[in-house]
Amino acid sequence: MLDLNDVATFVQVVRYGSFAEASRRLGVPPNTLSRRVQQLEAQLGTRLMQRSTRNLALTSAGQTFHDRCASAVDGLVDAGQDLTAGNQEPSGLVRVAAPADFFDFFPMEWLTEFLAAHPQVRVDFVLSDGRADLISERIDVAIRGGLLEDSGFFARKVLDAGIDALVASPAYIAARGAPGTLQELSDHDCLGFGHPSGRATWRLSGPDGGETEMHVAGRFSGNTAQALRKAALAGLGIALLPSTMTRRDLRAGLFVPVLPGYHREGHGVNLVYPSRRHLPLAVSAFIDLVIDKLSAVEELPAAAAPAASAV
Repeated sequence: MLDLNDVATFVQVVRYGSFAEASRRLGVPPNTLSRRVQQLEAQLGTRLMQRSTRNLALTSAGQTFHDRCASAVDGLVDAGQDLTAGNQEPSGLVRVAAPADFFDFFPMEWLTEFLAAHPQVRVDFVLSDGRADLISERIDVAIRGGLLEDSGFFARKVLDAGIDALVASPAYIAARGAPGTLQELSDHDCLGFGHPSGRATWRLSGPDGGETEMHVAGRFSGNTAQALRKAALAGLGIALLPSTMTRRDLRAGLFVPVLPGYHREGHGVNLVYPSRRHLPLAVSAFIDLVIDKLSAVEELPAAAAPAASAV
């Protein structure tokens, strides 16, 4: 008879992609996990995976066996967790990847409340406008804007996409005039995400629903929407920014709309994590915090919409 502990170990190693990551997640030495998988292979009389410390690849037999066993193992684990969850408190470390200016739109007071409610939880933020590798950097949850890649991770939207619209400062319009057509954008300084050529491509939907691709250029570029917003406020050019970011500035007269009939569909803000199954209670509690706070917010500064290359 197969040892179900060995089967469960095999499923978890496959889920986390390597013995090293499974060891970290499960708190079991890598050599113990490897030995259990070897015992399972011996019992089955076939090799299930080609492996090293950091990488593995399933054999055909291993893939078939995993597909048959994974849901059953998950069901057993869920049953046990359902019985014990009521007696557990969130504890341990939660590593979070977020844009560099995350705390510009996520007040530190919210995190203070969270840590006060969960005294056994520690939170480590990895703040960067680069894309974090969730597995190699041991990230439990990432906060990402822009278009998501098909990474195989679980994503949960916390802010709707909205639209991106063209804006400029009154000072810029007074000095340079307002473009009357899309083609006239080529005569203006346009603020885009950094590119060696100094040019950017904007794909805009017009009043008739059609989409037009415009190649624009300017003397300022940056890799975050926050930088582009500040440059536009300073009168450096026309920016294409999320409406959730510019609404307050438009009301205050700091921005004026440019070609208001044109816009670009936004991509919203998402929480991304390796799997929605068997989340540690501390990670689940942090996810609930972000969803609860951000889902009620209608206006955000630029940090909520990081550069497409940074997410």
